[in-house]
Amino acid sequence: MQTKLDAESAKPLYEQIKDYILDNIHAGVFAPDARIPSERALSEQFGVNRLTVKKAIDELTQAGHLYVQIGKGTYTRRAKFDQQLEQLTSFTTDMSRRGQRVSSVILRAEILPATVEEARILQVAPGANLVLLERLRLANRVPMAIEQTRFLASRCGGILEGHDFTRESLYQVLRDDYDIVLTHAEQSIEARLATRDESRLLQIEPNGAILHMTRLTYMLGDFPFEYALSAYCGMRYKFNAILRHL
Repeated sequence: MQTKLDAESAKPLYEQIKDYILDNIHAGVFAPDARIPSERALSEQFGVNRLTVKKAIDELTQAGHLYVQIGKGTYTRRAKFDQQLEQLTSFTTDMSRRGQRVSSVILRAEILPATVEEARILQVAPGANLVLLERLRLANRVPMAIEQTRFLASRCGGILEGHDFTRESLYQVLRDDYDIVLTHAEQSIEARLATRDESRLLQIEPNGAILHMTRLTYMLGDFPFEYALSAYCGMRYKFNAILRHL
């Protein structure tokens, strides 16, 4: 692995520093989400000015290999999780299949009356009781998404009191305890910037990239049951779809 720069090489010095950082990432010397040496430390290590180091770091950041936390330093970017948009799965199931340890932080858990818009979407009367469950979802303790879901309280009485959703899967509880089988969903995804609270909870830079998901999930009988809004960390997650020619 490169440990010093070659002043005689045709490759610019900043490119050699980029190679050094990338080699260390690929070798596991710089672990995912680990802080790399500062610009000052790297400039002293290689005997170059900080502008040379800054150019290398800026280009690696733009390419998605690094990210900056203001006031803290520069960190390696964890490889993104791929989710295939082919099956209706829960976050818990998806991450568990990847060998990740899933946990959640409860942000809100309460019963609220449906707004006019929520009632229209879920096909209930305005004011009907909805369960609101908002969680910060983590994989191996790394914040991945903020999920806010609303579903029909009349179908699952006592669900908030009888379960610990810091560790339990909502979809599994619905299936096992309430015989609610979710069959399919309508889902849309768009890119936007994180709010201040989202940046704090997901531990990303201010105005970082968010994949915003809206999902309406149906139960047996083609009845709408769950309306969910989720904010996935753009630097840690990506969605894939298989498109077939008709």
